[in-house]
Amino acid sequence: MSDKTVHTGGCLCGAIRFEATGPALKPHTCSCKICQRHSGALTTVWVEFSADNVSWTGPGGAPSTYRSSDYSSRAFCPTCGSTLGAIDDDPVIALLVGTFDDTGRKDLAPTAHSYRTGRPSWWRVSISNK
Repeated sequence: MSDKTVHTGGCLCGAIRFEATGPALKPHTCSCKICQRHSGALTTVWVEFSADNVSWTGPGGAPSTYRSSDYSSRAFCPTCGSTLGAIDDDPVIALLVGTFDDTGRKDLAPTAHSYRTGRPSWWRVSISNK
């Protein structure tokens, strides 16, 4: 049985919109320097989807990208500058949970934290499986 869950979201100005279907994979937080510089936040919250399950539905089409590593490009709106996520060379698109229309959905709650040592010592990230 396939998962027909549909998530929608987009950028600040609405030019870039997405629809992600199927299971939300690997919801996690990250405090690596690339995520910090990409978002301006000390910690980001991500969720991955198979690239085949993400459609760019807004009038702006697909987001612009910046090649940020050997395996990934960061996605952003060329109009308002909003960061949307990462498009990996693997057939994966990782979207920032803050860009979703419904950020409170349980399948978006992070279950792990990447690069915990990248955060300042005063910054606390707590992952609860409740």
